[in-house]
Amino acid sequence: MALAPMSFLGWIIIGALAGWLAGKIVEGYGFGFVGNMVIGILGACIGGLILPHLGMVPVSTSGNFLAATLGAVILLFVLGLLKRR
Repeated sequence: MALAPMSFLGWIIIGALAGWLAGKIVEGYGFGFVGNMVIGILGACIGGLILPHLGMVPVSTSGNFLAATLGAVILLFVLGLLKRR
């Protein structure tokens, strides 16, 4: 399955915004503006993997944004715990 360039760009933008928002939600565990954007992109992958197992499949842009934000919050929290050690 080929990934269209615009969908890839949208995925990057949604992930970056989700990472920024996750950095605001999980204060104290952030990695700076650029770091949180990368975390958001990785969080989008995590959210996309976790939510279907919970019976929730995001089908809209806002659903994808929420999934990416949730994944980024989880990732920031775990990385923050590891960083404190």
